[in-house]
Amino acid sequence: MDFLDRFFRYPIDQLPFFLLTILIAFTVHEFSHAYFANKFGDPTAKLLGRVTLNPVVHFDLFGVLLLIIAGFGWARPVPVNRANFDKPRLMGAIVSVVGPLSNLLLAIIGAIVYGCLFGSGVLGNIENERVVTALMTFLPMFSITNFFLFMFNLIPLPPLDGYRILEDVLPRPLSRKLQGVEQWSIFIFLLILVIPPLQAVTIQPLYIFANNMYMDLVGLIIELYR
Repeated sequence: MDFLDRFFRYPIDQLPFFLLTILIAFTVHEFSHAYFANKFGDPTAKLLGRVTLNPVVHFDLFGVLLLIIAGFGWARPVPVNRANFDKPRLMGAIVSVVGPLSNLLLAIIGAIVYGCLFGSGVLGNIENERVVTALMTFLPMFSITNFFLFMFNLIPLPPLDGYRILEDVLPRPLSRKLQGVEQWSIFIFLLILVIPPLQAVTIQPLYIFANNMYMDLVGLIIELYR
């Protein structure tokens, strides 16, 4: 068991909760991209069966395994053909931003549920200790992870949504210049993920901020019960 704890990014007893968190977060994120792309006139994702909340069609096995082991990974990106949109840049930006916004919504829901359970006293009145432990493990992890994914996906580096949003909202001359350095940006992104000193000034602050967002929102909900 100690070996498994060292092998995985998260303790083995927390791994099921993390997998459930990622299952929901990735699925809703990619579904949001696919749903709005289809609504705006691009049937590409729909034709590939991506306008669904079935997690199987959104998961990338290697990306999920890497997430469990190394702490970072990915889902299968939703293909979007902006040429099918009436207003490609505007609708493209919206399609890109709804993914991170879906994670923000999930994070808020998780924090509200935990705050309500705690503030109302329901959590303290549950006699089954395993249920209490599961709720106290899953809900904070679910909310904090989704707060993190919301911010992380807005980083303006490919292949993240923040880059696509920036590409769509910048004036066309700047957007074309941005596309010219795209091949180098992916290396910068990978370096940020794998080099600890770079993680310390980029990724780690996002974790801290995500935790603070969760704590502040839960604290606010609990205060409403006093």
